[in-house]
Amino acid sequence: MQGCFWGVELAFQRVPGVTQTFVGYTQGEKPKPTYEEVCSGSTGHTEAVQMYFNPEEVTFGALFDVLLE
Repeated sequence: MQGCFWGVELAFQRVPGVTQTFVGYTQGEKPKPTYEEVCSGSTGHTEAVQMYFNPEEVTFGALFDVLLE
C-alpha cells in the first residue's frame, strides 16, 4: 500500500504533545532511493514517520488513532 508520509507527518505535527517529526524510508537495500524508485516497488523500502512526543501530554493510543485516521 502506498501513501504519502508528508500528510501523516502533518497530522502528527498538529497533535499537542508531539514535539518533533521526521519522514523518510525504512527497510530496503538501496541507499538513498528516490521517491519514484520507492513508489515503483523495486527497492523494498517503506515510507516511514519518526516522532518524538511527551507521554504526559498525549498517549501512544491517541497517536495510533491519528495514524489510522
